[in-house]
Amino acid sequence: MLAGALLFAPVVQIANAAVYTNGTATATFTVSLTLQANCTIAATPLNFGTNGVLATAINQQTTLAVTCTNTTPYNVGLDGGSVAGSTVAARLLAGTATGNTGTTVAFQLYQDAGHSVPWGITQGTNTVAGTGTGAAQSITVYGQVPAQATPKPDLYQTTVTATVYF
Repeated sequence: MLAGALLFAPVVQIANAAVYTNGTATATFTVSLTLQANCTIAATPLNFGTNGVLATAINQQTTLAVTCTNTTPYNVGLDGGSVAGSTVAARLLAGTATGNTGTTVAFQLYQDAGHSVPWGITQGTNTVAGTGTGAAQSITVYGQVPAQATPKPDLYQTTVTATVYF
């Protein structure tokens, strides 16, 4: 039976490429890619940790990763956050427990480790400028919860939007 199957199997031919010696002809073609100015931004969370009485300032930092096409100038701004009444000048964290969402804790975001230059969203005034290299550039955000009256125990949080302008 195997012999019968082999009789009806297709014949496989292995062809060798022929060699020609009559001459050659060539053609060229263009390969192109247009890159336009562009940027992306990524952020890592800023966590002030677990604390008790807010008798002294709590300092922490996080980073932003900005990737822009080479030579593209950019500015990075940080808004006031998602808590009602929070602004760039007076940022707030709000309680998350039921019945405590109106309770807030003040905090601020700075461009410098000395906490003297607040970070905002007005280009040319309180944003951080840079020029793209084509690779991710790390920018540090310095956060501070200043000493203040301590509200009731809860998780206090907000969502800050980081924007890259280019």
